[in-house]
Amino acid sequence: MQDQCPCGSGLSYPSCCQPIISGKRVAETAQQLMRSRYTAFTKANVDYLMISHSAKTRPIKERKSIEEWAKSVSWMGLTILHTQAGEAGDNVGYVEFKALYLENGRLQQIHEKSLFERENGKWVYASGEMP
Repeated sequence: MQDQCPCGSGLSYPSCCQPIISGKRVAETAQQLMRSRYTAFTKANVDYLMISHSAKTRPIKERKSIEEWAKSVSWMGLTILHTQAGEAGDNVGYVEFKALYLENGRLQQIHEKSLFERENGKWVYASGEMP
């Protein structure tokens, strides 16, 4: 049996986020991109985090600190709370989520409503706000 994908979809990693992260297929929805980005954080795959981030808001200067932080925490799970638009035919979508992680032995969470947009025909993360 193959390992389950870190994104919590219940699918195996090779059947879920791996093809998106590796570039073998594109995310069809904003939620698929959100799940693949969470998985990329669990694997400290900063290359994918950068290319799946809007060119307008991409944090190039923080690249090294993002990688160091992602490697320093233990990712505990992703919960999708709500989606708005972001389907295959949309150009904009929102995904509200909670991501749990352990940092220095303490359970922490990221709770964000993320904005996703189409850029050159592909979904990208544009920005996020804490609800």
